[in-house]
Amino acid sequence: MRGRGRGPWWQDRLQGTGARITAPRELIIEILHETDDHVSAADVYIRAHQINPSIGLTTVYRTLDMLTQLGIVQKFDFGDGKARYELVNNPNGKKHHHHLICLRCKTIMDYSEFLDEELEFVKKTAGKLSKKYNFEITDHAISFYGLCERCR
Repeated sequence: MRGRGRGPWWQDRLQGTGARITAPRELIIEILHETDDHVSAADVYIRAHQINPSIGLTTVYRTLDMLTQLGIVQKFDFGDGKARYELVNNPNGKKHHHHLICLRCKTIMDYSEFLDEELEFVKKTAGKLSKKYNFEITDHAISFYGLCERCR
């Protein structure tokens, strides 16, 4: 999980805001780094608590909120009333992807095999939005909702 510098890739972002690098924060980032799932705060808490029983659920929620605000973690709402999290730009992890969400069984599929036309459309749309609203776009998340093959 090491970046180009001396420490893990996320340390510069934390230290740049004046936030301390604590054992619970490191553990939560490590848990997110090791999973390919879209995990809830409760999922992170269960895994963290197994490793370090002194970590509380409130610490997990606060840490996930802070990491989301810093752009280290991305928070998703896939319509099931439960926030889910994953690392942003995770080195050696998943590359940028979009989501396909089944409205019936709630399966979440990652979609990253973009066609050239899709990439061009997203790039063009981002450029126009950026210009129209004088807004610097640094990232995006796209989710498609429908029915998976099993549920159709």
